[in-house]
Amino acid sequence: MEHKKMKRKLAMVTGGSAGIGLEIARLLAQDQYDLLLVGASSRVFEAAESLAQYGTQVSALQADLSTEAGNQALLDAVKHSGRPLDVAVLNAGIAIGGAFIDNPLDRHLQLLALNITSPVRLTYGLLPDMIAQGGGKFLFVSSLSATTPTPYESVYGPSKAFLTSFANSIREELKEQGIQITTLHPGATATEFHARAGMQTTAFGDNSWKNSPELVAKQGYEALQAGKTNVVGGDETTQQAWVANRSMDEEEKARIHAERAMPNSPLQRGV
Repeated sequence: MEHKKMKRKLAMVTGGSAGIGLEIARLLAQDQYDLLLVGASSRVFEAAESLAQYGTQVSALQADLSTEAGNQALLDAVKHSGRPLDVAVLNAGIAIGGAFIDNPLDRHLQLLALNITSPVRLTYGLLPDMIAQGGGKFLFVSSLSATTPTPYESVYGPSKAFLTSFANSIREELKEQGIQITTLHPGATATEFHARAGMQTTAFGDNSWKNSPELVAKQGYEALQAGKTNVVGGDETTQQAWVANRSMDEEEKARIHAERAMPNSPLQRGV
């Protein structure tokens, strides 16, 4: 039995306690990957228990990836597993709703640390062993917001634009070294994401119109397994928004997003 376990591949999922991250972890477990699940709260242990039904080995790590110590704890956990990491899903991220100046600077810096610095730290730390073992796969979870200014989420959108550009950049550098990089761009998804960002009184506060995390995770996971580079997560409306954002001017996109993300927005739905 132990021999069979060791022959299974190992995957790591950050932000794996709920939402898109948990659903991607579920798909990996169903495909018999062993898992290292990472989350900021103790809920990560409950999530890990829920995945045990698939008969794979699931380890949980509670770590704050907005800190250097949290990222190092994760890299140490991968190293101490004694196994090569085959798939790294970098999904952890937060948004902050409201006007830029109305939020404390420390919150903006925490967002940048989690959404930008952590993926850079983890990728830099994981790549040498992945290259040495002959390859591996990364799934970066970015956002449709990477393609537009995001007023009233003014630091979030730029952080995701960085992540998408970073992934596209290092993919070119690593293409001869067996490293596959897929970037998932979810549209608005029915999770706790916007509630945690304090956006309940915006058009994003209502989850009834959003994409399901199961759909978004499936699209990202299938793209990862197919070796695709960039994929949009969501329904046809979300796919159309991706195309439209590439042709609209920045001022128009900023105006549209501001109407949807402004606190006490009269709009009831958006993408």
